[in-house]
Amino acid sequence: MESIHNLVNALNGIVWGPPMLVLILGTGLFLLLVLRFMPWRRLPTGFALLWQGRARGSSATGEISPFEALMTCLAATVGTGNIAGVATAIFLGGPGALFWMWCTALVGMATKYCEVVLAVHYRERDGRGEHVGGPMFAIRNGLGPKWAWMGGAFAVFGGLAGFGIGNMVQVNSMAHALEDSFGVPMWGTGLATMAVTALVILGGIRRIGRVAEALVPFMCLTYVAAALVVLVVNAEALPGTFALIFEHAFSPAAASGGFAGAAVMAAIRYGVARGIFSNEAGLGTAGIAQAAGTTTSSVRSGLIGMLGTFIDTLVVCSMTGLAILSSGVWTSGKSGAALSAAAFESAMPGFGAALLSLALVIFAYTTVLGWSFYGEKCWEFLFGTRAILPFRLIWVAAIPFGAIAQLDFAWLVADTLNGLMAIPNLVALLLLSPVVLRLTREYFAGQ
Repeated sequence: MESIHNLVNALNGIVWGPPMLVLILGTGLFLLLVLRFMPWRRLPTGFALLWQGRARGSSATGEISPFEALMTCLAATVGTGNIAGVATAIFLGGPGALFWMWCTALVGMATKYCEVVLAVHYRERDGRGEHVGGPMFAIRNGLGPKWAWMGGAFAVFGGLAGFGIGNMVQVNSMAHALEDSFGVPMWGTGLATMAVTALVILGGIRRIGRVAEALVPFMCLTYVAAALVVLVVNAEALPGTFALIFEHAFSPAAASGGFAGAAVMAAIRYGVARGIFSNEAGLGTAGIAQAAGTTTSSVRSGLIGMLGTFIDTLVVCSMTGLAILSSGVWTSGKSGAALSAAAFESAMPGFGAALLSLALVIFAYTTVLGWSFYGEKCWEFLFGTRAILPFRLIWVAAIPFGAIAQLDFAWLVADTLNGLMAIPNLVALLLLSPVVLRLTREYFAGQ
């Protein structure tokens, strides 16, 4: 078992090593440049389209509204990565990791835009008449039969990774948070989460969309408001905080207190890797949910879809990172959710840590819902609609196991598979980028 663990650990180092980080950032930068920074310039357009609601017109088709589709994407992306992931990046890479996380998001907006455009453009109807799409369909329908194996590889990686990254790891984080803060037994969290998850996902994307529409805006706004309290309490430290971030993005962070120090490469590696883990730009998952959204144009869906990266990383992750750094707890030696909790507790003694635990629970739960849909569509791509019900039942059954299990190895495997998903997706993005450019030009020429 130890040799298998070492093998997977070595593979993980390769998957999330410099070549992958260069591929992710390089692809995003390339797409941003060929689009002439359109995702940045059209950010207000994306928000305007989002608030227009369900797309109307004779050509508008889909199962859920654009807002519900975006909330489903955010349900999957705004999770433990926004709380524990940001803290881990700072613990391992220093304050400069937050800068590289921002860079990942800025180029990731272009990546996410292209992923969604291709997913919607090449989507199709399944045996039940519902729209399905994502990198696997874009690869098969856009690149042709000879590339179909690559779409299958994406589906296998995504279908397996979901059980770790989107299910058991999330529930395990919930169980630990509730036990530590409120004394709730871990098995109790597992059973309760299993029950409420079954009620939602057995109803399909329409029910997931309705729940995400209700939960996600509330949880994001509440969390940002709580983080703002931390920043207000530490307002005098904010100028120094930003100086730390930019200074250590390009120079090593020296050891201080419980912080062991970090080289610039560590800041880049952990900032980019945790940024991708959080916003999933480059993994292709957002297109799976957006393909179910009602729309008249794939570009319209792309403009809405790219908002997910902006909200997840440039808003929610930034609030976590700034709270940790401005409060000074980043040198305490703590890591993960405990570091984020320390930042909130320092500003709101007596209830800050408990508040963060509740945020973590809601964030993790919505991730379980969002990733259930991603995993379902991956297995449906491989085995057809007959795989849907068995998948949902297995997904629900895995939840209580995740709550009580020791998941270090499962986390490592899932994190590796998560990274492997990016390879076929990024290759497809580069090869199909001319299609995205053509659709983008046609859309804006008709405005």
